[in-house]
Amino acid sequence: MKKTVPIFYACDDNFVKYTIVSLYSMIKNSSDNYKYRVYILHTEISDEMKKKVMELENENFEISFENVTDYLESISEKLPIRDYYSKTTYYRLFIAEMFPEYDKAVYIDSDTIVKGDIAELYNTDIGDAYAGACHEQAMVQVDEYGTYAEKVVGVSRYNFFNAGVMLINCEQFRIKFVLDKFIQYLHTYNFVVTQDEDYLNLICKDHIFWLDQRWNTEIFGEIPYPIEEVNILHYIMTSKPWHYNDCRYGDIFWRYAKETSVYKEILEVLNSYTEGDRERDRVSCDNLLKLAVEETMREDNYLNRVNRASRAKDRVEVLSKIEEYEREGRFDEDVEKDPPSRVLMPDEIDYINKTVTQKIKTKFAFMIARKFVYNLIDEKKLIIKDIKGIEHFKNLNSGAVITCNHFNAFDSFAIQLAYEAANQPDRTFYRVIREGNYTSFPGFYGFLMRHCNTLPLSSNRKTLKKFMDATDTLLKDGNFVLVYPEQSMWWNYRKPKPLKKGAYMFAAKNKVPILPCFITMKDSDILGDDGFFVQEYTIHISEPIYPDENKTYGRNVEEMIEKNYEVWKNIYEAEYNIPLTYTTKEREAV
Repeated sequence: MKKTVPIFYACDDNFVKYTIVSLYSMIKNSSDNYKYRVYILHTEISDEMKKKVMELENENFEISFENVTDYLESISEKLPIRDYYSKTTYYRLFIAEMFPEYDKAVYIDSDTIVKGDIAELYNTDIGDAYAGACHEQAMVQVDEYGTYAEKVVGVSRYNFFNAGVMLINCEQFRIKFVLDKFIQYLHTYNFVVTQDEDYLNLICKDHIFWLDQRWNTEIFGEIPYPIEEVNILHYIMTSKPWHYNDCRYGDIFWRYAKETSVYKEILEVLNSYTEGDRERDRVSCDNLLKLAVEETMREDNYLNRVNRASRAKDRVEVLSKIEEYEREGRFDEDVEKDPPSRVLMPDEIDYINKTVTQKIKTKFAFMIARKFVYNLIDEKKLIIKDIKGIEHFKNLNSGAVITCNHFNAFDSFAIQLAYEAANQPDRTFYRVIREGNYTSFPGFYGFLMRHCNTLPLSSNRKTLKKFMDATDTLLKDGNFVLVYPEQSMWWNYRKPKPLKKGAYMFAAKNKVPILPCFITMKDSDILGDDGFFVQEYTIHISEPIYPDENKTYGRNVEEMIEKNYEVWKNIYEAEYNIPLTYTTKEREAV
């Protein structure tokens, strides 16, 4: 029995002729190994046009028309707008609920030409992502649109997807109540630039599987690969071959259109499209760009409303300060004030040779810390989604300096859990902390700071000497020392920051490797008390970086910094599927 590939279009009587061309191209480039079931969602399509569509049916392609009027009536009381019937692009949101028999399905706009086998797209394993999609090129290539995405919708311009071609994870749409969230957001704010695409990007933020762009090649700006490699051409916005003789790659559209029953009808549309119509297109494009700028500047735009209404003021201020510090290149400065501090004196601490009392306190501290961490996990305040590369930790047979990005007071707990998962019982895990965290942090957290195998830095020269000697000894004895080489903590900051020398100096001096760890994050569907979504963490543990015994101490320090930064950069770009850039011009060349 052939595997079924469910495919959905949404259109009206006026646009269905273009659906016919798209569907015809899909059929021409399909495989005999699958059964393709095509659904056309609509509220009113004439019998004449239905007949023309049905002429495309064959033994592999089954086509049906699905009138969504009754479904719209059933949810009409929930909808805050009354022009829903005319917004056919919204119909894609109903697929998961209307067709519970499908775990996933392909949605495709009608202004497309399908040059590849759509079954290959359907067979893509997108895991638990809400959908598979491609980057929206308008946001990437036009600064005004990109700024709109970031300042109004709250989604990076590099992580904004085009909703015209989607591999919908119907199961996740149902489990995560995507339609309900969409309706809820309709009541919250009326997005006016890309409309339903804005809502979908807001709802699916951080839960998109990024498809190869060839599955949705928009006729917009630069196309960075040969047109022969394209699987789906998408004639977005005003780039319509049936309106413009000089539309880029319009010849591909007409090649298929000529073989359909609607060719003359579409040709008539082209021939009757006036210069006045084209001028309206130009004005429409200009107005859309202006609208994006206006929405960005509005004090009551969606993101500004959310920031004022439900997000903790201090967190919003921290994010604003992070933007400021990045622009100014102040990467090694904390954006949040530390508690008042005092100097740690040398007679206050023995880093290694602890007294019996200190050892008892350490044991007790770890007991309550472990209980605290697992309570955070149970309450979904700390979410470790995955640990990748744990074998690099397990295979270490010497001491090592562990480096990690620093973005949360709890991120060292994540590395602690990775250490425990690596099962290295003969080597102890230590973490370097700031002086004030040891001497002045109050209450419960202060107790943990002082007794959970911490190595506090000090502004006192003699204490600092004790710190350095102790760290050298611990590494030579085969233990692990966590150092934050960025030297600052920026809350929920996802990019790697420039690295300071300290961690690498310890590694080079003691001839032990650097174990580079980088934690990536994405929004969970759990809203925290601060009005921001709790982050799901993935811990990436990369191959150790060893000092070269044939190179000088100084050269080893420099090269290990370079290699560590490159590792983090590669993880960042691969996981977030965006280039690593900074608003600080001086850092873009790193």
